[in-house]
Parts: sequence; structure tokens; C-alpha cells
Amino acid sequence: MNQLSDRINNLSTSQTLAMAAKARELRAEGKDIIGLSLGEPDFNTPDFIKDAAIQAINDNYNSYTPVDGYVELKEAIITKFKRDNNLDYTLPQIVVSTGAKQSLANVAMVMINKGDEVILPCPFWVSYAEMIKLAEGTPVQVETSIDTDFKMTAEQLRSAITPRTKMLWLSSPCNPSGSVYSRKELRALADVLQEYPNIYVVSDEIYEHINFIGGHVSMAQFDDMYDRTVTVNGVSKAFAMTGWRIGYIGAPEWIARACNKMQGQITSGANCIAQRAVITALNAPPSKVQYMIDEFKSRRALILDLLKDINGFKTNEPEGAFYVFPDISYYFGKTIKGKTIHNATDFSMFLLEEAHVATVTGDAFGNPDCIRISYAASNEQIIDAIKRIKNILN
Repeated sequence: MNQLSDRINNLSTSQTLAMAAKARELRAEGKDIIGLSLGEPDFNTPDFIKDAAIQAINDNYNSYTPVDGYVELKEAIITKFKRDNNLDYTLPQIVVSTGAKQSLANVAMVMINKGDEVILPCPFWVSYAEMIKLAEGTPVQVETSIDTDFKMTAEQLRSAITPRTKMLWLSSPCNPSGSVYSRKELRALADVLQEYPNIYVVSDEIYEHINFIGGHVSMAQFDDMYDRTVTVNGVSKAFAMTGWRIGYIGAPEWIARACNKMQGQITSGANCIAQRAVITALNAPPSKVQYMIDEFKSRRALILDLLKDINGFKTNEPEGAFYVFPDISYYFGKTIKGKTIHNATDFSMFLLEEAHVATVTGDAFGNPDCIRISYAASNEQIIDAIKRIKNILN
């Protein structure tokens, strides 16, 4: 008898992690799998950050940390927000968490009541909808397409709002599409929200620095949205620190206090050594990691050029992050090597089993016509992976 809670039984498994696990299984069986499913930079953490962690160990940082983070780290975050985003936050407005994923989960749990609706422009990061459901809220998906660079318009936002709408969650640059909202586009969304003063925004900016057009814009930069926006960020992507697990928010003080209260009952403070290392990371100028951004931009050009040669792949040019999100609906209903492709999940699994390339179904991101391909991999792996996909399909 299944005696697990309805909460966990109704929770979907993370499709990105599930695909990565499936790829590991096949590798264990001796299959040569190229993994383009995880959103993880393939660079090592920069040495100057590692040196700071080693110093912290030698300085005997080993005790419980403050729930909301070391004051020195919060000060570094405040400096970063001002330097990079022209945002003014104070110490009580900052909460450091075990990854930006926990930051998001905290916000969901402290802001959303049963039946509250949260607008999600599709595609969205896999965990948004499940976090909202865990908080007993209702995700409201707003469909976009490759023809609009997967960005929600002001008109679509207005149409999605109901008396139950509590929040809007969006990411820019976006995972999985790589779309970047311009200042004009964000301002148009903010103008709609001015008509609904009780709707709050989660602005996920974890890919902020992996931006190929420059001029990252934060929703909280608009004076009339500052008190209604939770800015979420972290060090996993731009600093190649996925396993260090440090994320943070800048938020209205009452929301930050609530997140601190929630976290105090779940995990308490984040890892002490990682926090000390992140102080050094954030105090460094963004130019220290520009070499990674330049390499991602080069890989974007490479993978887009290679995908052009595959029949049935419809791609746009993502402006940030390190993903392409091609529309592959051309293959729906077709049978290849005895396998009928009904949807993006079938297609993604077909690529894994037949081409030995791990991608992620667009279903996981709220867009069933696409798959996500990460190019956070070497040029050699990218070339080999796309060649395998092309050969199996042609």
C-alpha cells in the first residue's frame, strides 16, 4: 500500500534530472552517451574562487552560518546588485540560500496560498510549476512560440490575469529558450501590472551574465515595480559553481523576513565554505568570467550552424543562457527505425536511445513542440552530438 503523502505523489519528477539519470544508466551499460541535457557549465570554477574556499577552510570556517547568510556575503550581494543592476538593497532585504532553487522555493512557500494563480510564460524552467503546486497554487501557462522568440507580450499577460492572480514568475535570460527581455518589453509588462497592484513578480536572473546582447535589465529597476519584485540570482551559471549551491534574493523586507523564517525551519544557513568563496566571486568584476561568456557565444554560433543542416529543426537565435530550443514538431506522427514519434518526449527519448544524445523534452518546460539542447559542452561533443542526430534522422 502506498502510504506516501498526496503532496509527493502528485509531484512530478524533474525531467532534466531524470534525463541525466537515464544517461548515466546507459553509460554504466557501456553506451557512449553525449550529455546535452543538464544546464551545467563545463568549465572549472575559477582558481581565484577556489583559493578563497581553501583559505576559508584554513581559517577554520566550520560552524553554523546565519540563516540568511554571512553579513560579509550579504554586503557583497548588495554591492553586486548596485554595480551590475543599479538596484539598491539593504542587509534585511537579502537572503542567501542553498542554491537559487531554494530561493525560489522559499518565495513560493511564503507568498502563495491555496488557489492563488501564478502566471508562467512558456517555456519556463522545469521546477517553477511544481514549486507552485507544492505551495497549493495554480500555475497558469501562457503559450509563446519560436516566432516571437518565446517571449510573452503585454497583451498576453493582461489576458491571463484573473481575480486569483497572485504572482508572475519569469526568467531573463530564459531557461530553456535563451530569450532575453528588452527594457521596452519588460516595461510593457510592468505597465500592465500597474493596473493590478496586488500582483508580485519573481524575476529569475541566474543567467544574467550569460547574455550575448548586453544591457541586462532587471524588473526591479523600474521604480514602480521595485516594491513588488523579488530578484533571484546565484553563482551556479556565470561562475561555474553549480555544486557549491549558493543562491540569493533581493526582495521587499517583509518577503525577505518570511523567507528567512521559512529557511530557518528547513535547512538553516547555507554552506560556510561556499559562502566565503562567493564573497570573493561577487566582489570580482564580471570581466573575470568573460572568457566563459565568449566561449558560450562561440558555441552558440557553432550549434546553430550545425542544426541548420537537419531537416525538420526550426530554430531561432537565443540571446542568452546556453541552450537552444528547437521546434521539432515536424517529426510528430512519423515513424523512424520502427519507433513512432508522437510528441517531444518520444523524440527526446528516441535521440537518447538511438543517437545516444541526451536532451530534454519541451513538455517539461511547458512547450510540447520543442526540445532543449544545452551547449554547455565542448566543441567536439557538440559537433559529434549534432552529427549523430543528423545521421539518425536523415
